[in-house]
Amino acid sequence: MDVSVKLIKRSLERRHKRSINATDLISEEDLQFIAELTGCSPRHRIPPCMTTPNLDRFRTASSTCNNRKNTRWGSANTPLTRWLPAEYQDKISLPKGWNPERKVNRHFLPLVREVSNHILRTANADVESDPLYTHLVTIFGQWTDHDLTFTPHSPVIRSFSNGIDCDKSCERTEPCFPIEIPKQDPRFGKNSEECIPFFRSAAGCGSGNTGHLFGASTIREQMNSLTAFIDVGQVYGSDDTKARFLRDLSSDKGLLRVNTQYTDNGRELLPFTNMGANMCATRTRITNDANAEEVPCFLAGDERSNENIGLTSLHTLLMREHNRLARALAKLNPHWNGEKLYQEARKIMGGYFQVLTFRDYLLHIVGPEFVSKQLSTYPGYDESVDPSISNVFATAAYRFAHLMVQPFMFRLDENYQEHRDYPTPLLHKAFFTPWRIIFEGGLDPVLRGLVGRQAKLNTQDHMMTDELRERLFKFSTELALDLGSLNMQRGRDHGLPGYNKWRKFCGLSQPRNQKQLGRVLKNNKLAKSLLDLYGKPDNIDVWLGGVAEPFVQGGRVGPLFACLIATQFQRIRQGDRLWWENKGVFTEAQRESLRETSLARIICDNTGITEVPEQPFQYRERRSGYTKCRNIPAFDLSPWKENTK
Repeated sequence: MDVSVKLIKRSLERRHKRSINATDLISEEDLQFIAELTGCSPRHRIPPCMTTPNLDRFRTASSTCNNRKNTRWGSANTPLTRWLPAEYQDKISLPKGWNPERKVNRHFLPLVREVSNHILRTANADVESDPLYTHLVTIFGQWTDHDLTFTPHSPVIRSFSNGIDCDKSCERTEPCFPIEIPKQDPRFGKNSEECIPFFRSAAGCGSGNTGHLFGASTIREQMNSLTAFIDVGQVYGSDDTKARFLRDLSSDKGLLRVNTQYTDNGRELLPFTNMGANMCATRTRITNDANAEEVPCFLAGDERSNENIGLTSLHTLLMREHNRLARALAKLNPHWNGEKLYQEARKIMGGYFQVLTFRDYLLHIVGPEFVSKQLSTYPGYDESVDPSISNVFATAAYRFAHLMVQPFMFRLDENYQEHRDYPTPLLHKAFFTPWRIIFEGGLDPVLRGLVGRQAKLNTQDHMMTDELRERLFKFSTELALDLGSLNMQRGRDHGLPGYNKWRKFCGLSQPRNQKQLGRVLKNNKLAKSLLDLYGKPDNIDVWLGGVAEPFVQGGRVGPLFACLIATQFQRIRQGDRLWWENKGVFTEAQRESLRETSLARIICDNTGITEVPEQPFQYRERRSGYTKCRNIPAFDLSPWKENTK
């Protein structure tokens, strides 16, 4: 919409010789017509909450009508919210650093790849393992992120104005914002490489040049295509069409679709996507086996489910758990139809993950102080709280776990030792490889690897493994990407304010010079390296500043990200009318069951694994800390039995 309006204006301006107000060039009717053509219009219609059935009992797929007054708060396909005003180069939409010759706070912004090379680099051999937490903590971070945030980039891969292919050119032209490779970088000039392709995030309807049409802000805003609620949308989809497509409607049993060609030792696998192009890395390319059987990507509620085999395993596990719940509920209530079984199982799954996230996970990330201050006792639903995901959370703070990723995707046997038949692959050989699940032992070895091996520890000397910095998606894209550079470029694309503005937002000190920054980071050498690049602390990209801070006590992020993450989850919980603890959502007996939710039990119920650590996020040596599945209490579904008398 934004680009259509820009192009039409430009063409009209050439025809009108006299100076004229740009908005006078296109009539309201024409703007409305363009809105209909570009799909912007339906995004701004008020959803029909009064006529939607069961709103008090079940969520809509897109979470419209969760808030009765502000029906779009927290729903899918709405703009990310701003906790601080955007800082664009042109004050409206151009990214920070779009013109590299423009100074910011009297200093040039460094190239993000240069920052990545100087600050983030970690050879695989230098990785330090986390003494407390398992690799499941890392992948669970990605799992919850994929429940809450997805910012689509422009669906067009060529420049709007001159047809340049963003994958092949280093020119900055909407929507291409390529990441320049510094001349001294070993990658520079290799295969004539001078930049890493980067596409700008799509602008939300009603932002940029289209603001006056919808009466909204004219500052460019980015979309969140997912719901802001912990509702397991990555299993079910975040819009009605996708949700329906993922269901098995061939029977009236409330089940999700499963793979019809393959199983995992008799257990269900995700269905294949029927998309024409196969994004997934071919087995032939990785194994050099010309006769290898190729398979398409798996299909799940979130399109990133194939990103790595750890994430794919969680997607598969939770699809199985939904189907297990639906079958168990059908036994309990034979009179329930498929719709009721599906909705009740989905509702229980949402309850599971609200409990697991708040009770078991967030404590390890933001530490006990922030939990007790913002995330402990449930304060009740507050309809004046907007739960929408903030731009800084999606684009910076919740990307902290990229520094907890091990360079391997571990696969372990029944004794939690390295698997003899299916050895642990390097991470870059486990991206977009659903065939590894189908042909290499299924879920069990991967899940054992997540709970039986440690996360990487983010230290100031060894931040990001080169598996993510030099070999990201190596086998499924033309050119390997650098995740650290992508994160910083994305922050600039979204116009996120710099490090100190966010420190101020959180009530923290704002270092002004090397000495003060050294004190905040407890590291003078790192402070000097950062200021050599950025000139002043204000300019430090917020993602980088956040991950460079030493951890809060008992957590795995520094004070800035602990504040931003705790604030976001506080709002998600308080602004959710269908939160599991809110009166009337579940019965008291059902809440008692949900309080006992156990991730270990979910693993036991849906795999061939027979013993697990009872607290799968906490690393234990196998001999002392593992429990036989038969000794872990089953989830009590009896409160869901409906009295039919």
